[in-house]
Amino acid sequence: MGTACSILLSERADLSVALWMGNAVFAEDTARARENRRLLPGVRLPPSIDVSHDLPRLASAADILVAAIPTAHLRAALSAAAGLLPRGVPVVSVIKGLENGTFLRPSEIIRELLGDCEVVALCGPSHAEEIARRLPASVVAACPNQDLARVVQTLFTTDRFRVYTNRDILGVELAAALKNVVAIAAGICDGLNYGDNAKAALLTRGIVEMTRFGTTLGADPETFAGLAGIGDLITTCFSRYGRNRRVGERLGQGAALDTILAEFNGVAEGVATCRSVFDLANLRQIDMPITREVYQVLFSGKSPAAATDSLMLRPPRSESSGGLADAPS
Repeated sequence: MGTACSILLSERADLSVALWMGNAVFAEDTARARENRRLLPGVRLPPSIDVSHDLPRLASAADILVAAIPTAHLRAALSAAAGLLPRGVPVVSVIKGLENGTFLRPSEIIRELLGDCEVVALCGPSHAEEIARRLPASVVAACPNQDLARVVQTLFTTDRFRVYTNRDILGVELAAALKNVVAIAAGICDGLNYGDNAKAALLTRGIVEMTRFGTTLGADPETFAGLAGIGDLITTCFSRYGRNRRVGERLGQGAALDTILAEFNGVAEGVATCRSVFDLANLRQIDMPITREVYQVLFSGKSPAAATDSLMLRPPRSESSGGLADAPS
């Protein structure tokens, strides 16, 4: 996604865009080939993008930072950059996950490590493979500071990339993380060949579960009906590019988790995020049946078919109990 964002921003003639890559070998290859052959093969990088592994040089000149690092690696990467960035540089986060153990969202990790900075979460249905090829997409820029959100909106908006603003960064980040867990469940449906009806029901109950979790933690329920919620959930659960959906599909086909993860070049954020959501839901006593079953499949050896049976055989009940945020799954 970092590569895709650099290509998107390079469309603006008034911006100088630099792409930092943590692996020196990959950075050198990408700079030479003008293509991220490992993660975005076939997509050419414009010559104006400065691709480098030299973090001190790039960080010291930054006016704005776009963070596109998997949650599990974010703390280490930002620790290296913390003393190099000019004070108060705003950060745009396109990261979708929750840190294990701390339950921190990407914006919270960023502020903890970089100190006096504001963060905008840029999320929505936006696979890097399509963004980099200039296929149309719409996302939301979330920040309590709406002036900064509008700055980011202006920076990223093109004729093929539409950006809305939102104040609810908590809800946007939670939706972005939670949809990856539901996407694993959706992939399990695909791997078991359960069909469209089952998958539609899963997504519908998934958005209820996401909303319940988010509103319990203080998010706006409307956020989950928007681009970062339903929008990103649909894309992640159906797209051929979705790593989390693919993890679930391979699980449903009988593959072991270690084998599946070894097949990926990138990171399937939903695997680690599922652990965080499961632990936090237990701590806050939030009913999360889909998350619970995905956790059991990922980490406790439960078969995908048995997990599906557990969901289908729950006691019958009303679909609604006074509102989407409170409705049981």
